[in-house]
Amino acid sequence: MKLRNKINLYTAFLFALLLLLINITIYYTFSTLLLDSELTTAHKEMEKVSDNFGESLGKVPDDSLLRSYVPINGMIQIVTEDNKNSPAVMSPGEQNLSKKESVFYKNEISKTIEYEERKYTFESMPIIMPDGSVANLQITKSMETSTNILSILRLVLILVTLLALIPVLISSRLLSNFITKPVTTMIKTMTEIRKSGTFKRLKVEGKSKDELFQMGQTFNHMIDLLELNFEKQEQFASNASHELKTPLTIIESYASLLKRRGLTEPQLFTESIEAIHSEALRMREMTEQLLMLARHHEQWNIELKQVNLNQLLNQTIKTFKNAYNREIKFNTDKEVPIFIESDEKKLKQVLFIFLDNARKYSDDSISVELGSRNEEIYIKIIDHGIGIQESEIPKVFDRFYRVDKARSRKQGGSGLGLSIAKEIADAIGIGLQLESAVGIGTTATLLFKKV
Repeated sequence: MKLRNKINLYTAFLFALLLLLINITIYYTFSTLLLDSELTTAHKEMEKVSDNFGESLGKVPDDSLLRSYVPINGMIQIVTEDNKNSPAVMSPGEQNLSKKESVFYKNEISKTIEYEERKYTFESMPIIMPDGSVANLQITKSMETSTNILSILRLVLILVTLLALIPVLISSRLLSNFITKPVTTMIKTMTEIRKSGTFKRLKVEGKSKDELFQMGQTFNHMIDLLELNFEKQEQFASNASHELKTPLTIIESYASLLKRRGLTEPQLFTESIEAIHSEALRMREMTEQLLMLARHHEQWNIELKQVNLNQLLNQTIKTFKNAYNREIKFNTDKEVPIFIESDEKKLKQVLFIFLDNARKYSDDSISVELGSRNEEIYIKIIDHGIGIQESEIPKVFDRFYRVDKARSRKQGGSGLGLSIAKEIADAIGIGLQLESAVGIGTTATLLFKKV
């Protein structure tokens, strides 16, 4: 059964059940009140009749006395203890009560009875006869009016229940359509995605921000992630096949040389081993970079914490100096430590990428500046190298892009360093700016928001 039909069926069933319980409660409450009211009225009438009846008893013939007090729709009778020759008078419409068996009661009785499928109030009260014996004055009164009222009420409640089900069915259908519309749209969109192989989004509408709206947003976010991961996989496959082709060709060529002449020419052997080793290292580094770029930011296990920038820069610069034996100047206008919230390892990786670029394309000293302006903290990495043309600056963060003069394989670059730096910076919320002039140098600026 479809979800729409389930919602429609369950909603109608529950509403009908609720309405039925309410109507049953109303009916039985009203019925109880009405019957209690009939009994109370009959008992009061009995008390009034018995008072007047006792005063006239013995003075007026029993038949005439009973006829004067007979109910309009009932019977009045005197029942003696031996239950013989009990006089009784019935109203014209209740002659059937004459066949009803008479019973003598020692106590006062007030109840409802059923005779020949009709309901009556029954009142019995002890009286003293002229001869001193005890008898019962009994009045049986029809409850036909109350029964008819209850029948009408029962019919009205049934009709109301049936009529109420019509708008319930219509409203439940509308409700089920409203609830299942986003699900149906989602199924349709997913089917189209499966058939066409293209990624599509749901059109999310609504100002209520309810669960259906959130479901649509979650679906669109999931499609964004799938599309991004799909694009990254395609990019990885394309980039890997393109970039690994050259080192693999070099390795294959030198391996062939080694196979043919390596044993007879020591110099060629050494050259081939160095080339193969160098290309293997470059392939490993490139593969690691490609795998990192293939991941989504959420898979990088980013850990944000308080980072002391002064301490981090001192450690990074010291490590870089020792590794490459290059002069790096560190300047800051802040005497007190500057703290930011970031991922220390990822931030250090970005710093190493820009320091490594400055090292490769500048023979002069490198400067690192730490300061703040307005609501931002900045780190500047400045080199005095060959620089980049202004028209090329927007493209340097593209994967495998190399400026003709500023980037070349001879310097060991794969064209992925700045792409990785941009990806990491976006993931941990760092702004990047690049300023450069040919023959003057390049300044890379990292921007952080103040904590």
